[in-house]
Amino acid sequence: MNMAKLSCLLYTLFFILCFSHPSHAIRVYNVVSFGAKADGTVDSTLAFRNAWAAACASADSSTINVPKGTYLLASLALGDCKSSDITFRIDGTLMPLWDGADYRNDYWLSFQGVTGVSIIGGSLDAKGPALWACKASAADCPTGATTLSFTNSKNIRIDGLMSVNSQMFHIVFNGCQNVHVERVKIVAAGDSPNTDGIHVQLSQDVTIMKSTIKTGDDCISIGPGTKNLWIERVRCGPGHGISIGSLAKDMDEAGVQNVTVKNAVFIGTQNGLRIKSWARPSNGFVKRVRFLGAVMKNVQNPIVIDQSYCPHNICPTQVSGVKISDVIYRHIRGTSATKVAIKFDCSSKNPCTGIRLENVKLTCPNQVPESSCRNAIGNTLGLVQPNSCLI
Repeated sequence: MNMAKLSCLLYTLFFILCFSHPSHAIRVYNVVSFGAKADGTVDSTLAFRNAWAAACASADSSTINVPKGTYLLASLALGDCKSSDITFRIDGTLMPLWDGADYRNDYWLSFQGVTGVSIIGGSLDAKGPALWACKASAADCPTGATTLSFTNSKNIRIDGLMSVNSQMFHIVFNGCQNVHVERVKIVAAGDSPNTDGIHVQLSQDVTIMKSTIKTGDDCISIGPGTKNLWIERVRCGPGHGISIGSLAKDMDEAGVQNVTVKNAVFIGTQNGLRIKSWARPSNGFVKRVRFLGAVMKNVQNPIVIDQSYCPHNICPTQVSGVKISDVIYRHIRGTSATKVAIKFDCSSKNPCTGIRLENVKLTCPNQVPESSCRNAIGNTLGLVQPNSCLI
């Protein structure tokens, strides 16, 4: 082949590669270009809203950049988007405009009906201590705001985000599908009220992994309608553990099924692996749950099913209608801070069935640990300490 033909061939190839297919370049929007200020003194809510609107105006993939610095935001609800691939790449810190316990909205940052939203990096500091102090004083205080919520959304990814000092729940997924959460760090005081780390309800195909949660309530709370939830390598403490429930708040309630918690570590928590329901009628259920490879370090209640749940003084006096079945505890080890290391307090109307303990070893400093069972049916495999009380 002579040089002229080779040159022609190369030119043709270049033309095909460069011009025969439409460009798929990712559009980039910087919030500073829309008027956001990174000095922590100016309201940047409108700038963030406008950056979102610009990214959502077309179906193209987009990135919204948040450079280093501190940005003040009021309550921000985002939705109505053509694009199904938008990434928030956050290098800075977002803080709310409010200062104190006078904020009356129930959310701060909220996504509703979105598809393909990713949040990468960044820090959310919700200024919760003022509200916590108000509640501790028994004053007339607002309920508080959830820091970050996704509702009726799908294909959601959160990676490397930090959430600090939420007024209420840190992160909530409600009615969502295909969610992946990784390398998240959540921090709140051990006595902060109702500051659940991650709450999942009416959602399916959710993965939470490689995360650290220190808070005043459940590290992860699993509500009705949760299906196909995978939790792996989560470090919890302080906090109330990883909890399914509370359930039986309503008579008509969706069930919880296909939940796996693998290689979790609990340090100084109130509970470890917990299932809880109120003592009232309900058609809810919990089934096919796998607790695998957990480590307990000075945990008050390492393994607990509580179907007479009542955190306050006004308690229902009925019997829980929630049916709990097919729950496996495998390779659970560590130390209990109380004598009763395993407690199954199940419903007399609907006893727990299919409970299995496999290779469980829980010790208690200076005393012999015990198990406590009521209406719990199951079996054991391998070494189980304390001795099982399952029937």
